[in-house]
Amino acid sequence: MAWGTEGVRISKETKECLGCHESMPGIVSQWEDSAHWNAGVGCFECHKANKGESDAMDHYGYTVSIIVSPKDCGQCHPRESQEMGASHHAEAGNILNSKDGLLGQTVGGEPAVAVGCRQCHGSIVKTKADGTLDANTWPNTGIGRVNPDGSKGACSACHTRHRFSKEQARKPESCGKCHLGPDHPQKEVYEESKHGILYRAFEDKLNMDKPKWVAGQDYYDAPTCSTCHMSATPDQPVTHDVGTRLSWDLRAPISKRTDNSAKKLADMKDVCSSCHGAPFVDGFYMQLDGFVEFYNNKFAIPAQEIRAKLMDEGVISKQDFDDRIDWIYWELWHHEGRRARHGAAMSGPDYAWWHGIYDVAKHFYTELLPEAREACERAGKPQVYEEIIAKYIDGRPEHQWFTKGFDPKQIENIKEYYQDRYKQEVK
Repeated sequence: MAWGTEGVRISKETKECLGCHESMPGIVSQWEDSAHWNAGVGCFECHKANKGESDAMDHYGYTVSIIVSPKDCGQCHPRESQEMGASHHAEAGNILNSKDGLLGQTVGGEPAVAVGCRQCHGSIVKTKADGTLDANTWPNTGIGRVNPDGSKGACSACHTRHRFSKEQARKPESCGKCHLGPDHPQKEVYEESKHGILYRAFEDKLNMDKPKWVAGQDYYDAPTCSTCHMSATPDQPVTHDVGTRLSWDLRAPISKRTDNSAKKLADMKDVCSSCHGAPFVDGFYMQLDGFVEFYNNKFAIPAQEIRAKLMDEGVISKQDFDDRIDWIYWELWHHEGRRARHGAAMSGPDYAWWHGIYDVAKHFYTELLPEAREACERAGKPQVYEEIIAKYIDGRPEHQWFTKGFDPKQIENIKEYYQDRYKQEVK
């Protein structure tokens, strides 16, 4: 070992790395401000590789690899690496085998996938004969990246290199790289929620730079994404498996309870209880459960069954995305339905309603059903649409208004309300 400039012991290999890489001062300065530097963990300790590994390359007499994978990090952080490897994050690269992947690769194209989908979900990193990385799959810090050593994930997706800061990973902006947009707007939902408002007001009082960061003890003004999904409470340790507190799957076409959901719900309620009383927490989850079941039963299940019936009756093909109704259905659950459910789960009222259920309902009634009717007429099978209306609309009290009109009494109540409150006559 050799002594660094500030009395920190660093290896002779790392000291030699620094002799060249000081020409990249940003990287070196980040590392010098890191906990790794304080612990004497340097360039070589993280990047060293064994000859014969697929991404091992000769670098001025040293055998190194560019990617520092969760397997590499696990040499010092075994629990964190194991939890990450078992998490839904680590499986995010499987988007390549899903309908999302079909959209990106076929409807879009490979250049769009490389800089779009894979930058969040992760690429399957390929190497060249000399161990260097294929530019078609690298650079990439997608959370579900499949690394040359077989490990899944990228620690640097959250702990950005080369500082690898806990503080940075605890901030909601870190999650916002991927969890935003029309189909999974968790960042935007958080920002409109009371939690996000409090975060902006008291960010400088949350002690996010502290090694120990226990909700209700080390900070109490606001939670971040990390607080709820990963960080410690007085009764739970930190976890790098972000699914251990999720009792609903809110991304699927139809939401279902996750495996071991009762335990996961109890763990999440434990987090909530750091700041909220039991009646508040229990009431919130009663509202969420009711909302998810309402979404499932009123819109998600009927929409899925209507599309399946059109396929079974030969009205549309069984191939994805070759009929207009495929696109309507896709956006109904993949965009609008997810927005609604995440809005409800994260206390974002505008996303639960206007960007959520309102859009779901509008497109269910004004696009999906009319397109089903037109598809049946084009196929010469109008009776199929009549069967759909009889079962899913006229046969369901919550949908009957679509064919029978609004309840006259309810309309009169609305008119009276507007006249009383706004002094406006509604015609």
